[in-house]
Amino acid sequence: MVGWIWRYTRRIHLLTIGLTLFSWLFLGIWYGFGYCFCTDWHWQIRSLLGNPPNHYSYIQFLVHQITGWNPPRQLTNTLTVLAFAAIITLSLALNLRDLLNRKKTNGGAW
Repeated sequence: MVGWIWRYTRRIHLLTIGLTLFSWLFLGIWYGFGYCFCTDWHWQIRSLLGNPPNHYSYIQFLVHQITGWNPPRQLTNTLTVLAFAAIITLSLALNLRDLLNRKKTNGGAW
């Protein structure tokens, strides 16, 4: 969520959120919108360890683990999408700014 803050982590952050978006939208065609292969893997491991998930989403799981509160599904989804939209906007804007600054300081070379 905060990888966009530091210049040296911005590119890897953009890649990571790009993979997340790919999973949510593209893989979501087959597995359902919002599908995340990392969450699926985590759920499989928890099931094998005898502790199957009882939450709709990983965010809902984390909120419950940290606070003990099990937020409603719709609230979790809405806040997740809003936060993701803000984060991806910041990441894209700052990565673009960095790219343009590099181009300017390198005399036009990318």
